[in-house]
Amino acid sequence: MSITYLFYDTIPNENVTNGIMNLYTSIFNSSAEELNKKMKDNTRLVFNIAVDGEKVVGFKMGYELDKNTFYSWLGGVDPDYRKHGIASMLMEQQHQYAREQGYKMVQTKTMNKWRNMLILNIKNGFDVIDTYTDEHGRHKIVLEKKLTD
Repeated sequence: MSITYLFYDTIPNENVTNGIMNLYTSIFNSSAEELNKKMKDNTRLVFNIAVDGEKVVGFKMGYELDKNTFYSWLGGVDPDYRKHGIASMLMEQQHQYAREQGYKMVQTKTMNKWRNMLILNIKNGFDVIDTYTDEHGRHKIVLEKKLTD
């Protein structure tokens, strides 16, 4: 396994986008069409991608929430590639980008069912700042991490 990390500040080429869609569908059991629409609606998305050869094995997407806050929106790692530090590396690269762009903090949301992501966030300096129930009755956990001291 030889993982390469890529960065895009626009929607990636078709092969990478298709890889993200396939991974998204398999991890979240959701429609790639819905994700594709959300990606096209948000023109300020940035992408951190992990590939093994030509295969997308991990991704992390985010965007500016406001001038001080970067929102880490969505990400995942292929189950066959987990426990190799890929999610941690994608997070680290995303946060480095956010720092370089002048953001003061990163915000994200997750749910209890994504415990590995919740634990990874907490281990990497995120604090739980809020919880709420969304319009579909799902309990959401809001986390923030300061990027500067």
